Amino acid sequence: MARTTPKRTSPTTKAPKPDRATPRGKAGSRAAAQATPAASSKPSRGGTWDYAPAPETVKVAIAEHYDLFINGEFVPPREGDAHFDTINPANESVLSRVAQGSPEDVDRAVRAAREAFPAWSGLKPIERAKYIFRLARRIQERARELAVLETLDSGKPIKESRDVDLPLVAAHFFYHAGWADKLAYAFPGRAPRPIGVCAQVIPWNFPLLMAAWKLAPALACGNTCVLKPAETTPLSALRLAEICREIELPPGVVNIVTGDGRTGAALVSHPDVDKVAFTGSTDVGKRIAKSVAATSKRLTLELGGKSANIIFEDASIDQAIEGIISGIYFNQGEVCCAGSRLLVQESILDRVVKKLRVRMASLRVGDPMDKNTDVGAMNSAQQLATVQKYLALGIDEGAELVLPGVRGEVEAQTPTRGFSKGYYCRPCFFTGVQPSHTIAREEIFGPVLSVMSFRTPEEAIARANNTPYGLAAGVWTDKGSKIFDVARKLKAGVVWMNTYNKFDPASPFGGFKESGFGREGGVQGLRAYVKLDS
Repeated sequence: MARTTPKRTSPTTKAPKPDRATPRGKAGSRAAAQATPAASSKPSRGGTWDYAPAPETVKVAIAEHYDLFINGEFVPPREGDAHFDTINPANESVLSRVAQGSPEDVDRAVRAAREAFPAWSGLKPIERAKYIFRLARRIQERARELAVLETLDSGKPIKESRDVDLPLVAAHFFYHAGWADKLAYAFPGRAPRPIGVCAQVIPWNFPLLMAAWKLAPALACGNTCVLKPAETTPLSALRLAEICREIELPPGVVNIVTGDGRTGAALVSHPDVDKVAFTGSTDVGKRIAKSVAATSKRLTLELGGKSANIIFEDASIDQAIEGIISGIYFNQGEVCCAGSRLLVQESILDRVVKKLRVRMASLRVGDPMDKNTDVGAMNSAQQLATVQKYLALGIDEGAELVLPGVRGEVEAQTPTRGFSKGYYCRPCFFTGVQPSHTIAREEIFGPVLSVMSFRTPEEAIARANNTPYGLAAGVWTDKGSKIFDVARKLKAGVVWMNTYNKFDPASPFGGFKESGFGREGGVQGLRAYVKLDS
């Protein structure tokens, strides 16, 4: 994970303690939602200095309320006063009120997409590509604004929104725009045709990026779309709707209906939808699979994970430590493919844990709008409560909770304590974890790592595969033959070798087992959005 060089108040002091940053934003106003708390310039008891604040200075206009985007226009929900609050998780202030889509609103959006389908699918592929290229370029031009909006609504650090999410969003639209007039080469001799109307339900951990993953290939293949963003993070998708109007995308090609799970269920079950794409929890994915099983709808699911990150004794340890940090603490651990199970060869276990503690003590936790922040806020109070539940379970089952960089009373050493506002959890890990422990089996979706050991490659592979999930894995070793041998035996859709959490729109992503099926990205991801004649 990339790190910025912080501004220091003294050029000779040591690195600061990360746990001193506490959000101080006030709830209840749009200005407070974008405010960045000032950092103290006083030295800490250890003789070090806090990082000087480095606030993001761009102010993004957020409307008091947002309506639905249907047929190229923002329209109120049929139940006129049906709106809900979207919250800034860093300080619990209300950002805006967003329309709650009803089944009737979903029907309006699907009908608009159906009516737009003949003209869009009949458009020359090179002309479709021009629209998608325009979309990509406009996203680049408004990238800083979109990054700020993403951070305000989701709680992720601004440097991640700015340096990871937005470049990938634009890259996915650029990549798929290039395929729009080349589908015959992707599927030689098969005459690819668009499917029709695509229902796309996306999660809250990467709101705009997941929208790009879904929309870009669908549009390139000639389909029309109805997108349902997560209820906690709808703002960047609605800003994307504004961009669709700016580039004069034909009305009805992209429709965005906001709302909670009821809206998503109405969209998935709509009889005039031809393709369903869902990214989210395994439980919801199972319900969606059941609901479309008796229909002719196409379905792709990208679900949960409990991915193993395997460190062999011949690995480059310092490099592996950075991979561990990127694997589990990136985006507050709210990543479906997070390397949440760390498997370390027994001979180097103590060394890895010691280095990991030192590296974690340098992570800065606090205001997501500060460019120095490494770990921001959890997405919601509900998700924070889920993480707290697993922290308690880990302790109850006998594992030892390690919270690097935090000193003081026992209460202050609890990862979720010590913040006056917002939904925060400090990065932590458990040692003494057994494969039967709940924290080693179930997806936590937070900055919580389970550390386990192994002796032989065979044991590492067995432990890594001992999970109902199969989304991703990481392997760290300096031996080329070993890394390929282990990788091919892992039951995971994506295996990173001497790296972790690296993505490219040309590379397919997806899982096995309870992590779902289908692929997104690459030529393989196009397959889900076309019919192929034999």
